[in-house]
Amino acid sequence: MLRILLVLFLLVSASIGGVNSHQESGEWRCDSNSEIGVLAEFKPGLITLDGHADDWKDIDGFEFPLLPALDPDAENEYEAGKMTVKSLHDGHDIFFLLQVDGDYAYSKGESSRCPSVALMFQIGESASYHNMGGCEEHSTSCTNKTCRGHEVDIMHFSIGNAIPGRLYGGNHIDNGDGNGGDRFDHLVDLYAWNPHCRYLDGNGPQGSANDTSAQNDWKGAWWHSSLTVHSGFIEDESPYADNGKKGTYFFEFSRPLRTMDRLQQDVEFTIGGSSKMSAAFWYPVDGKSWIGPGHYSVNCDWVPLDISLGISLLGKSTTSSSWNVVNAFSLVLSVAALCISVFVSYRVMRPKSIPFTPMEDL
Repeated sequence: MLRILLVLFLLVSASIGGVNSHQESGEWRCDSNSEIGVLAEFKPGLITLDGHADDWKDIDGFEFPLLPALDPDAENEYEAGKMTVKSLHDGHDIFFLLQVDGDYAYSKGESSRCPSVALMFQIGESASYHNMGGCEEHSTSCTNKTCRGHEVDIMHFSIGNAIPGRLYGGNHIDNGDGNGGDRFDHLVDLYAWNPHCRYLDGNGPQGSANDTSAQNDWKGAWWHSSLTVHSGFIEDESPYADNGKKGTYFFEFSRPLRTMDRLQQDVEFTIGGSSKMSAAFWYPVDGKSWIGPGHYSVNCDWVPLDISLGISLLGKSTTSSSWNVVNAFSLVLSVAALCISVFVSYRVMRPKSIPFTPMEDL
């Protein structure tokens, strides 16, 4: 068990990058656009989680320029295109689609030479986008007490061992061990207080209380538009397409709106409420391996995420009133029609009387 957890921790650290290299080039400056935002509409029964974007075609998204996370200068924007973020919910789960242009790049078993994505959400009220929660404690002193209120929730997906179109993330084996890992690939569920203090759900700093009921609540899949086989790939067919082909990456994810989290390690979504989120993208530019801090982000601050109601209260009231009027009018018509039918039937079926003629008049 300890060996498995150690391996998972090393994978997380390697894929997201060494914490010592998380250094900014100068004073942090952010000119955030106040008009940006993601809307998760209520659309039940619409999405199949397979990495394909066909079922998202009628869902509106927001298009973000991708800027370096540590130095959000427009001059260093990701050149291949912008990232479109879409979301919806079905009343139980929330779904996300990340769509970004990029030449096909896949090297089996080498995550840093393949694209990678992450979603981050605010949990604690004091958690900032900058510095991944913003707790000022170091890795040797950060705890759930010293960094209380700075928690962020992270989903990270490295596709180096993931077959396109196949589902990864939460599974019975890792969830049974009580952590947010994914031994079959690397779609993991983490939380953090800052870049130096991030852990798989259920784990924490030495001496902290771990939660054996923790789970990886995320599931996801990926696809690239240059892939031509839609019936399903198997591992032996890697790399699945020719590297360098132009196209678009699709990353599709889902998670329950509410989880069983007890230790402030998961964001909890509320229908009709708002959350704060961000999305990150790693790409092996010019075929060079990326490093953890070398990722692009959709914004230099939190992006609002609004989770819509199925029907607004006003719309529901108006609809209900209209429905009552229609029902009442239909009832009146039905009663009138019934009365007319009875009257007509009586006139038609009534026996005709024959006048009585006395015998003496015959």
